[in-house]
Amino acid sequence: MNTDLPRHRVTGLVLAGGRGSRMGGLDKGLRMLGTQALAELALERLRPQVDALAINANRHLEVYARFGVPVWPDADGDFHGPLAGMLAGLSACDTEWLVTVPCDTPHFPTDLVTRLYAAARHAGVRVALPVTQNQPQPVFCLLHRSLRAPLAAALAAGERKAERFTHAQGQVLVPFADTAAFFNANTPEDLDRLRATTRAGPAPSA
Repeated sequence: MNTDLPRHRVTGLVLAGGRGSRMGGLDKGLRMLGTQALAELALERLRPQVDALAINANRHLEVYARFGVPVWPDADGDFHGPLAGMLAGLSACDTEWLVTVPCDTPHFPTDLVTRLYAAARHAGVRVALPVTQNQPQPVFCLLHRSLRAPLAAALAAGERKAERFTHAQGQVLVPFADTAAFFNANTPEDLDRLRATTRAGPAPSA
C-alpha cells in the first residue's frame, strides 16, 4: 500500500480555543516565545506538513486572524475543550483528513503528519495519534472527515475527553521517541522553561 502523504488531503488545525486556566486565564496561543506568539510558531511548524491551515480560537479572534489563516471558533463557545475544536475543524475543512496540534507545543515533530497518515492508512483506521513512553498524545490527532457526525454526537452526549473518544473510534498509536518534542507550555513556569531552552525573550503583560 502506498502510504506517502498526499498533502492535498490534509488540513492542519492549531487548537487555541481553551480558557488558559493553568496560564492564569491568559490566552495561551498569544503568549510570546521570542518575537512570535506560540500559535504562530505552531502554524509555521505545521505549514510544510499540510496543504491548508486554520486556527481554532474562541477569543481574540481578530488577533488570530492576523496570522493569515482562517479562524474557526467552537460551535457554541462554551469552552468544551479540544474535542470541540476538532469538531469545528471537521465541520469547516474541505479535505479528507484533519490533523490537530495544540498551540502551546511549538517543537512537535516535523514528520508528525506523514507518520500519522502512513499509520492510519496501513491500519485502515480513521484516527491516529502519537504515543511517547506509553503516554498517548491525543490532542495531536489525525482524524478522517467521516468522524464529524460521531464526534458531534459524542459532544452532545457530554464527552469531553479526547483520548476516550479517539480510543472508541479504533485509533492507531504511533510511537515517537523524542518526548521533548511534545513538551507543552501549560503554565507560566512551563513557558519559562521553553524560553530558557530557546533563549527567548519575555512575554507581554497583556
